[in-house]
Amino acid sequence: MQRELFSEEHNLFRASARRFVEERIAPFHAQWEKDGQVSREVWQEAGEGGFLCCSVPEEYGGAGGDFLFGAIFLEELARAGTSGPSFHLHSEIVAPYITAYGTEEQKKHWLPKLVKGEAIAAVAMSEPGAGSDLQNIRTTAIADGDDYVINGQKVFISNGQLADLIVVACKTDPNAGGKGVSLVLVEGDREGFSRGRNLEKVGYKAQDTSELFFNDVRVPKSNLLGVEGRGFKQLMQQLPQERLVIAVRSATSIETALEWTVEYTKERKAFGQSIAEFQNTRFKLAEIKSKAVMMRAFVDRCIAAHLKGELDSVTAAMAKMQSTEVLWDVLDDCVQLHGGYGYMWEYPICRAWADNRMARIAGGTTEIMKEIISRDLLAD
Repeated sequence: MQRELFSEEHNLFRASARRFVEERIAPFHAQWEKDGQVSREVWQEAGEGGFLCCSVPEEYGGAGGDFLFGAIFLEELARAGTSGPSFHLHSEIVAPYITAYGTEEQKKHWLPKLVKGEAIAAVAMSEPGAGSDLQNIRTTAIADGDDYVINGQKVFISNGQLADLIVVACKTDPNAGGKGVSLVLVEGDREGFSRGRNLEKVGYKAQDTSELFFNDVRVPKSNLLGVEGRGFKQLMQQLPQERLVIAVRSATSIETALEWTVEYTKERKAFGQSIAEFQNTRFKLAEIKSKAVMMRAFVDRCIAAHLKGELDSVTAAMAKMQSTEVLWDVLDDCVQLHGGYGYMWEYPICRAWADNRMARIAGGTTEIMKEIISRDLLAD
């Protein structure tokens, strides 16, 4: 299908992004998987190339572009099967928090560094006892004079080992439920802050995912992001874009898995003919193609709505849920069509299968998406 979202400027950006991924990311990704994290240098190279935080306003060092530029870079990373660089978290999730809720001082200090890749950003929400249930987080930021004193633990934090800046969801009022949640900026070199082990995962092996610990970490009240007690609402306001980001990656991963599998089944022989010649293979590929086209049409429609500021939380939840569920079904079918080789790490379909199981959990589980959708459906 011809995609109608993109201008010539977007197409030129895609060509540059594809070249950058092919030359500066793909050749090194296998080593990064062994290392458990990407190099800090590739962040700086991405910044120098203009691939980070594309929507940050020009006055803060960004290009002032629309969401499409970040989506294009994300698509090119997914197309290459390079899951290690968590650029999308940095650019499309953390930077928008600062742009939307930061003070002028916070924006002038941090956004240029994020754009250049001089500082790497993370967001710390999940805890050992609170994943999707953010209202019940236990990390506290208690006011003490002109400071907040932060205590608690976070887990499953992407960019956790490399992050220079962490947006931490805390309870500034432990007795107020969701109304007691605030977002606080914590620099990676603060006394009392420490990083736990780089977590060993089934997939996303090149992406550093960590435990974070806060032991009487003292930060000035000027590090508050937005309004005290409004953190939960601020998070909810940004979730549609976060879930759209997941859907964008998933839609591209579906298309890419299909391309890999078509190529493999044409070349692989069994019983005197290519696997693609068997009726079961042809029918399965036809099913996957149909899913890919339908998913692409819906996700692009969501992108178009988001560009106009019209993507609501329920539609974003549907996009996130359906794209990740379809992706998982497709990857399972594609691994099956690869046979034993589909289970070998050297084949990209195997790595995609391992990487993308997380998509049904990150950004809110499938079950949470169903809850959001059903509540809206049954509302009076």
